Amino acid sequence: MKRAMLLLVLFTFGGFWFATSPAAAQFVPSSKKVDRMEVRQGPEIELNREHLAIIRWTSNNPGGSPEHFAVVHYGTDPKKLNLTAKSHIRLNPSHDYTVFRVRMDELAPKTTYYYTIDSEDANGVSDGVKSSTQSFTTQ
Repeated sequence: MKRAMLLLVLFTFGGFWFATSPAAAQFVPSSKKVDRMEVRQGPEIELNREHLAIIRWTSNNPGGSPEHFAVVHYGTDPKKLNLTAKSHIRLNPSHDYTVFRVRMDELAPKTTYYYTIDSEDANGVSDGVKSSTQSFTTQ
């Protein structure tokens, strides 16, 4: 007879005790990868401040592993995008599109940055959705 073991993790927050179980976490299986990725909207600057910016875009759902990353390659020279910002996301296989957002921190004020967007799976393999080089100037 096989026995199942339930692991319960207790933690406290603000004086209250909570219990969670990794077994209760929802498993999302991989889905079929799409043949061709395309940006449906954006990329656009969602937030622009002196030292940070958030870039957002929407593409068709890349499929594959539900663990993905939104990626922005950027720099102050359009021919040298040597900085990278990533944001972890989980794909919803029941949606035909995905909204990606990436926050770039520690930017210099009143500086023009150039960037391209991409997305990749959990293994770092690009989904093949790259934009042309765009730019913005921090406040």
